[in-house]
Amino acid sequence: MNANEPINELAQRAAWLESSLEALYRVSRVLSRSLELRETLAELLRVLDEECGFNRALVTLNEPGGDSMAISALHGVDAPINPDIRWRAGEGVIGTVQQRSRPLVLQRLADSPNYLPQRGVFDAEAPFIGVPIRAAHETVGVLALQPPVALCERLDDDAHFAEMVANLIGQVVRLSSQVKQERRDISEERDTLRRAVRSHFGFDSIIGHTAAMRKVFDQVRQVAKWNTTVLVRGETGTGKELIAQAIHYNSPRAAGPFVKLNCAALPENLLESELFGHEKGAFTGALTQRKGRFEAADAGTLFLDEIGEISASFQAKLLRVLQEGELERVGGARTLRVDVRVIAATNRDLELEVEAGKFREDLFYRLNVMPIMLPPLRERVEDIPEIATFLVDKVAKMQGRPLSITESALRILLHHAWPGNVRELENCIERAAVMSEDGVIDRDLVLISGVDERVTPMRGGGAVDLDDPDLDERERVIAALEQAGWVQAKAARLLNMTPRQIAYRIQTLNIKVRQI
Repeated sequence: MNANEPINELAQRAAWLESSLEALYRVSRVLSRSLELRETLAELLRVLDEECGFNRALVTLNEPGGDSMAISALHGVDAPINPDIRWRAGEGVIGTVQQRSRPLVLQRLADSPNYLPQRGVFDAEAPFIGVPIRAAHETVGVLALQPPVALCERLDDDAHFAEMVANLIGQVVRLSSQVKQERRDISEERDTLRRAVRSHFGFDSIIGHTAAMRKVFDQVRQVAKWNTTVLVRGETGTGKELIAQAIHYNSPRAAGPFVKLNCAALPENLLESELFGHEKGAFTGALTQRKGRFEAADAGTLFLDEIGEISASFQAKLLRVLQEGELERVGGARTLRVDVRVIAATNRDLELEVEAGKFREDLFYRLNVMPIMLPPLRERVEDIPEIATFLVDKVAKMQGRPLSITESALRILLHHAWPGNVRELENCIERAAVMSEDGVIDRDLVLISGVDERVTPMRGGGAVDLDDPDLDERERVIAALEQAGWVQAKAARLLNMTPRQIAYRIQTLNIKVRQI
């Protein structure tokens, strides 16, 4: 025996260990680059050929359901391979490794009784190494490698190396599976939220069956199709923001952001930074660069509430963005382009503001491309019962208990002028609900919540039928007084009473007489 042989063997083994470490390093880098498994695994098999001489290699992974495995990556096979090849547990050498979940090492593949030559994937005369790919104690696939015949003397070492590679693959497979599941969950949650948002901000969520509201709905449906600038007008509390949301979420921009800003809530210097953003160091406190609301709303919709409150100097800056779609951040010199649909809202009479020189005429016409006028609640009293019932259900969810409202309470609501519109009605309902111990909102709770029964009779709702059996005596007297213009003698004749009788009932029923 040559004395140099042990030294040569040690040198060869050291060289093999060095090349294996280098191969593992390259394998780990490949696996850390991407979670696109097919591309990553194909690159990994190419590295194993370059570094270790595995000129034929295969990775199979379980298909959904786990009944079979399919090819995820294949290297070193020039002949066309049927892409529909599958291995079931125990089928062929691949299925055997998967079923037993332990390595299979063969000096010559053709010697295995489980070899399936018709598949055409492997070289029957070459050695074969098959190791299971495990993820979280589950066998999820097989790594199969074939070195040349000349390298078959180190099969055991190569098999150990293959197990290390398979463990790395298993970790990536598990991570990829988790990421895919999270993506599916996020996608499902996104779709669910989109459906919920569209349902919440759709036309069905806006209550109104009067002619004025039907006209508003028709305008919203039509304008939602296009990128036209919209000016929503109406008194405070009429639901201008709700209309803006309905336009956005029923438009082609629904997948984009809906960004809103109350222009009256900020002073001019902060309003400019809030809308246009600022560069780092633009002013004291600007420690970082910040995008503005216009940039945040890119490819979506920007809702500017209380647009009539902005100053004349800021109106000129806003006009440029609306006309050109361009802006500069505060303290910046670079011009940025944005694709934003603007919906503005105001409770001011902008025509008068223009005449008085308080609002730029060119900006007014730029905003007033598609005006939508929301009627006040007093002009659509027929909607009050349905709105009130909706608000009662909303408050019931907030309080976590069942709530109901009586017919007599609804009739009281019909007679109030509602200067604060739907917002005032919602506050009234919530106050009455807070005061209700049994969950029933009756007439007395509505009265003590701030509603004045003496205010102007309902407009557009028609006269109350004094012979309605559902009216109690107090409501019948109030209805007669309203129809008589609060002239007691006329109201007495409507009720077939004497003036003395109606005066007595006004006093005993604690009715506050309105002077007209």
